[in-house]
Amino acid sequence: MPQKVAPRRAPRASLWTMRVLLTGHLAAVLAQPVLAGRYLTGDVDAIEVHGLIGSLLALVAMALIAGALLYVVAGRGRLWILPVAVALFFAEGIQIGMGHAGQLELHVPLGVAIVVTAVLLAGWAWSPAARRPRGRR
Repeated sequence: MPQKVAPRRAPRASLWTMRVLLTGHLAAVLAQPVLAGRYLTGDVDAIEVHGLIGSLLALVAMALIAGALLYVVAGRGRLWILPVAVALFFAEGIQIGMGHAGQLELHVPLGVAIVVTAVLLAGWAWSPAARRPRGRR
């Protein structure tokens, strides 16, 4: 009698957690250049909202680390997402510090890098590749 092979577990709930977190993170990240632009065009109150959302992004990045850990461990998802989430947390921490210090020569390009990373991560989370369990292509 042929032995039945158990199907590999694919991330489901953990992937949906990552999708929600990464999409929310992306929305907040995309608001940042808009708010900075509003400030530069004369809306002085926009910089306060820019700073508030920037500070809240640190909390969202911590939640992303927890979600990535869940996705990797419980969901058997891709391993690379965890170090990327940690790096994003540190990048956003540096971004907050540079913004408060007025160091725009680092704040602006780092902000661009964070936006690009957030777009790529959110796009990946909704792709078929994110559904595949580790060890299978």
